Amino acid sequence: MKTVALAGNPNVGKTTLFNSLTGMKQHTGNWTGKTVELAQGVYDKRINIVDLPGTYSLYSRSPEEEIAREYISSGEADLILAVCDTAVLERNLTLVLQILEMTPNVVLVLNLWDEARKYGVSVDTERLSELLHIPVVTSTANRKRGTEAVISALDSELGRGFTVCYDKEIEYALTLIDDRYTRAEKLRIISGDRIEEPEFIHAFEYLWGIGYYPEKCRELIAERIGEYAHSIVSETLSHSEKRIERTRRIDRIITGKFTAVPIMLILLFSVLYITVIGANYPSALLSRGFNIAEGYIDKFLIAISTPDFIREMLVYGLWRVLGWVVAVMLPPMAIFFPLFTLLEDSGFLPRIAYNMDGCFCRVCSCGKQSLTMCMGLGCNAVGVCGCRIIDSPRERLIAILTNVFVPCNGRFPMLIALITMFFAPWLSPFVLCAVILFGVFVTLGVSFLLSNSLLRGKKSAFTLELPPYRMPRIGQVLVRSFLDRTLFVLGRAVAVAAPAGVLIWLMANIDISGHSLLGHISAFLDPFAVVFGLDGVILLAFILGFPANEIVLPLIIMGYTGSGVLADIGNISQLKDLLISNGWDMTKCISVLVFCICHFPCSTTLLTIKKETGSLRWTLAAFFIPLLVGLGICFLLNI
Repeated sequence: MKTVALAGNPNVGKTTLFNSLTGMKQHTGNWTGKTVELAQGVYDKRINIVDLPGTYSLYSRSPEEEIAREYISSGEADLILAVCDTAVLERNLTLVLQILEMTPNVVLVLNLWDEARKYGVSVDTERLSELLHIPVVTSTANRKRGTEAVISALDSELGRGFTVCYDKEIEYALTLIDDRYTRAEKLRIISGDRIEEPEFIHAFEYLWGIGYYPEKCRELIAERIGEYAHSIVSETLSHSEKRIERTRRIDRIITGKFTAVPIMLILLFSVLYITVIGANYPSALLSRGFNIAEGYIDKFLIAISTPDFIREMLVYGLWRVLGWVVAVMLPPMAIFFPLFTLLEDSGFLPRIAYNMDGCFCRVCSCGKQSLTMCMGLGCNAVGVCGCRIIDSPRERLIAILTNVFVPCNGRFPMLIALITMFFAPWLSPFVLCAVILFGVFVTLGVSFLLSNSLLRGKKSAFTLELPPYRMPRIGQVLVRSFLDRTLFVLGRAVAVAAPAGVLIWLMANIDISGHSLLGHISAFLDPFAVVFGLDGVILLAFILGFPANEIVLPLIIMGYTGSGVLADIGNISQLKDLLISNGWDMTKCISVLVFCICHFPCSTTLLTIKKETGSLRWTLAAFFIPLLVGLGICFLLNI
């Protein structure tokens, strides 16, 4: 079976083309660094297609670049499809030229062709093919246009490759290295790779003697490749300055010194306002639907003579907790995720990361952490996995340890419910926005402390591509965000909530000395919890909610009712009365909101951290750092 590898810069539609060829549904988005592992699929049962991680260069040492470089140089692929964004061809060509130095078996795919035409960009593909000595095809993978041309190119006659000529000093140094190494390997060697090996001493003695140290060699190689890319593009590409200037004018506002922060806050507030206001009505409808279904289920179990203990456990434990999770979680997710995806696909999200880079630089962390922080808004486990895009191990670990301070989707329903109960409707979106910003500030603060204590080190630089603004495909966004994100997170919550509902009901209905087991444990925790502005029921709810944050509020309600069943989930007014009757006031509400942001990660996130770090020590640190931060802030609020 023939093997074809897809290579290219991040955000050029490479994974979209992969999905188009293989029929696989790998998640794609207008976001730098999405793909960090190899994905494989099959076309027509005869071609194995490998999606390599997006990378800007094959000469640096980030994880994704090492994976791409090693795979291309291994010769496992019979053909490399080098995918480029047509609108920014010059920037993409530098990687193509590096690939051509490794193998001549390359086909250049000019992707996003339709979008480039809208920007007034046109490319002479025949001349480009002549200059690079390889086949060139065009495609618009997100609309499945040009796929046939790409497939035809898989069987086309391959070119003879392209060689970049460097300074005579570098070219001479390459001749001093044994010819069993390829030209690409020799370039990496003089750039500083494997510098300690004695067999390269003659090349290094010559280079160092004329002041060509590895750093200068890397600069000269990159500069020369850039000159070649510019020369090729100058001869083959023409574009309209009108659309480019329009993008620059928008960027001067979106990323402007005085306008960036207000625009970010307005976007955040708008998304949260639509989510909070829009979720109320469908949540109430779902709640009524579950209540009606509960009655029918109860009657059915009675009709088949189910023992009362089993019937109540299933109806008031399992079903009612499921009803709470679905009714409270589904509407906010169904609104928030599409809005979040629209920001992602339109090109705003990378610019938010660009705006946040300065903040993370000041705390000696990496600007890419802002990207992983945004991922954490959906799910902290996803955010932790996303930290792979950070090259520095030190900065990657900081991002992993602090990702939990961004409220995930499992915590949003509780935050929204409490804010709706204790704050005026017009004020609720502002408070929710402030709570999220509080999580961002805590992230920055803890990152600074870690950078100057446990994880000292020098801040690294990083490259962040600002993609062109794009009009998202609304239908695709709605379907993808609902299927790929909403149902995935909801399914995980339901899978946890079902057995948790049974366990919680048992704890609430097993009496010991006249009090439920739930009551005994919460009473034991109460003296400790009161110091932090909480109570035993709240603290126990967070502990039992370790499998999933979605069930914390149902646990609090069950603990307060003492009846072993959840309160009416559709009546916010009664829920507020229940909380107030159990000692809640504005101070306790704020303490719970703070602790909701700053407490240990859920079990899924911790397992992900263990997998990503491979260290039990750092997994325990990920558990205790946010817990201690949350307890410390709550203690200060209640002195």
